[in-house]
Amino acid sequence: MAIFVYEALNAQGQEIKDELEAATREEAVAHVRGLGYFPTRITEKADKKKVAAKKGAGAKKGGGGMSFGWVSTKQLTQFTRQLSTLQDAGLPILRSIRILEGQARPGLLKSSLQQVAEDVEGGSTLSEAMARSPRVFNRLYTNMVAAGEAGGVLDVILQRLADFLEKSQRLKSKVIGAMIYPAVVITIASVITLAIVIFLVPQFRDIFIDFGVKDLPWMTEKLVDLSNWLLAGSPPGWLVIILSPLIFLLLYKLIRQARMGRLILDHVWIRIPVMGQIISKSSIARWTRTLGTLISAGVPILEALKITRDTTGNEIYAGALNKVHDAIREGDSFANPLRATKTVDAIVVNMVDVGEETGELDKMLYKVADNYDDEVDTLVGSLISLLEPVLVVVLGTIVGFIVIALYMPMIHLIQGLTS
Repeated sequence: MAIFVYEALNAQGQEIKDELEAATREEAVAHVRGLGYFPTRITEKADKKKVAAKKGAGAKKGGGGMSFGWVSTKQLTQFTRQLSTLQDAGLPILRSIRILEGQARPGLLKSSLQQVAEDVEGGSTLSEAMARSPRVFNRLYTNMVAAGEAGGVLDVILQRLADFLEKSQRLKSKVIGAMIYPAVVITIASVITLAIVIFLVPQFRDIFIDFGVKDLPWMTEKLVDLSNWLLAGSPPGWLVIILSPLIFLLLYKLIRQARMGRLILDHVWIRIPVMGQIISKSSIARWTRTLGTLISAGVPILEALKITRDTTGNEIYAGALNKVHDAIREGDSFANPLRATKTVDAIVVNMVDVGEETGELDKMLYKVADNYDDEVDTLVGSLISLLEPVLVVVLGTIVGFIVIALYMPMIHLIQGLTS
């Protein structure tokens, strides 16, 4: 018989920590469930000799591998799906990790899997081992794995997790894809405009000086002043233009370091026409899908709300979920406090309400997420359709201004020479 240390949640969502004696980990899980608790972590209490041996082995290995770089969502999704397949085939978890580690390319994922395999071999659970590599496996990932381990359905949970990662990445790609076209057009147009102002305008200015033109039209004066500032300003205008986006990005990141800064910026973003709707609906799709995935995995509602709140990526909805969490802990339902936050449409509240009544909250949250995914698709198409004529008008206005500003003095000059 071995002694196991467990952490669990009771029916009220309160955390329970205790020890018990059992022959195997599975028997310990069954015992905790028999007490009416939901186990979130169960580990065998190692004696001092085992701990010392494990530390010594770790010191010898030195924790090799690459600790830099990143793991793409595509890599993580592929690994998750493959691990699910191996678990469904009945392979031991350690052998499954070793197989996937062996076929992984050198990088952060491979080194993390090596560490996970060593920890599992040393007696840790898979979720505990993954939690030691937060750059690869975030809190959402490790908590779902823990729920799968506790419920004995790790292969099913991994499959759902892979589906979740794919859909989340697809939604993110839609929003980013909507910005690529206007960003490329604006960048190219800006470079061409700057080239005209820096290289072409000074030549026209010299021509005007050579012919003794003194009274230039105001449009021409402004264009010449802009050219002079770009070339000979203090600091030069071209340097200001290059550094401005970098400074803006740095300032933006600094502001987002504070919660109040994130809250203000998120409020500003969602009030931008069309783009704000895309951000808002994609955020709702993200947190509803995350919460639905956690609930379907068997994670208690309060713990699922905590995880979703911390991974939503938007302070407005994080605050709303926090209020819902507190209300549920006090005995309220999900729908009522969600309605009180006024951060989602009535359809979302109604779907949640129906899900609570029927006991299928996870399915209703999935339907909300799918519905908002479709709305994001429509809005992205609308945004592109709206941006095309706007860009044409703006670029046409800029080019027209430059042409008129350069040729008005030329026309007056030609008229003076022919008269």
